[in-house]
This record gives sequence, structure tokens and C-alpha cells, in this order.
Amino acid sequence: MKTCIIFLLGFLSANLVGAYFIYGFEIPGSFDYLGFSFTDNSAPFDFIHENQIKVYDDKIVINVNEASIGKYAPTGSMKPVLDENSNGIRIKPKLEKDIHIGDIITFRKDNYLIIHRVVDIGIDNQGNYFITKGDNNNIVDGKVRFKDIEYITVGVLY
Repeated sequence: MKTCIIFLLGFLSANLVGAYFIYGFEIPGSFDYLGFSFTDNSAPFDFIHENQIKVYDDKIVINVNEASIGKYAPTGSMKPVLDENSNGIRIKPKLEKDIHIGDIITFRKDNYLIIHRVVDIGIDNQGNYFITKGDNNNIVDGKVRFKDIEYITVGVLY
């Protein structure tokens, strides 16, 4: 009986310690990456100002230069903000300073386009990087470089 209890305690301890080193213990609404703790509560930067929006009886016009419409895959990683039936208004960032914590960006990773929120911005020996995470995910995507960023979502229409 003692052997079973010792085995069970060892098994549980090893799995808990292993899970901590791989994923970290998470507090709802926050996460840890490379020893830094982030809270997931930043709103996107205000790209569209009130003077860019014109409301008429039969339509609404939003004046955004070089904008395009984005569609989304049904992954669920950005629910409840984005889903497969959402229509995003997106722009191409021209400079790294165009991207802010809280922004939703589209970036290329392993030949896939991923749309996730910027949760931190940092700098290392390779230059600036962006840490992203899906709103509905528990782990971050790692470092994203500006050269891999395709778009910033500046509006969502449901």
C-alpha cells in the first residue's frame, strides 16, 4: 500500500512540476512568458478617429487609407472578438511603431496566417519583437518579428 501511495505522489508531483516548466501555472486573464508576467486586458490602439466616420441615413462611411477586408478561419482562438463570420477592417503597418500592445495583428508563422493580439513588445539582440496570444488561448505564440506581420486589424464588423 505504501508503495502505491509513494508511486502515486511521485507521478502526480512529476506531472505538476513538468506542466509548470512547460506551460507555467496560470492565473485567469494572465500568463507568463520568459519570466515576464502579462495581463490580457489591453484594448487595441485607436486607429480610426471620429472624424473618419460619416453616418448617413442609408450608409456609414469609414475613411481608412489602404484598408482591406479580412476573413477569419473557424479556429476559435480569438473568440468572442473574432470568429469565422466576422469581417475585419485591416491595414498594412508601415513601421514597427504602428503596432501597439492590445492590437490584433495578422502575422505569418510556418506558412500560416495567424490573427492574435499583441500582449507585449520587447527588444533583444535581433531587434524589436512582439509577443502575441489568441484571446481564447492559454499560451503565447512566442516572438513575432515585424517582417512577419502582414496586417493590423483596425475594426471588426459583425
